[in-house]
Amino acid sequence: MTFRELCAKEVVQLQEGACLGKVDDMVIDLEHAQIESLLMLGRPRLFGLLGRGETLTIPWSDIEKIGADALLVKTPLPEESSPQPGLLDRLLGRTK
Repeated sequence: MTFRELCAKEVVQLQEGACLGKVDDMVIDLEHAQIESLLMLGRPRLFGLLGRGETLTIPWSDIEKIGADALLVKTPLPEESSPQPGLLDRLLGRTK
């Protein structure tokens, strides 16, 4: 399997059955020539102008099954962060 084929698969968290998205990158241990983890970049904020959300790291040991269309993982779901004040609120100084 190539990296491109791996990136085309949906990542599904087993406990909740939640679709987490698709793999964006991987971390490789060059000394042992092994994949250490898969990386899923956070969602872009305001078309990427305000950066991205937190990157989800999935250790290779957390992968339960690689299927034809999906990767099944036992990695816990990322915690929901509290909503940030909107751009307009920050510009007008209406933050709490």
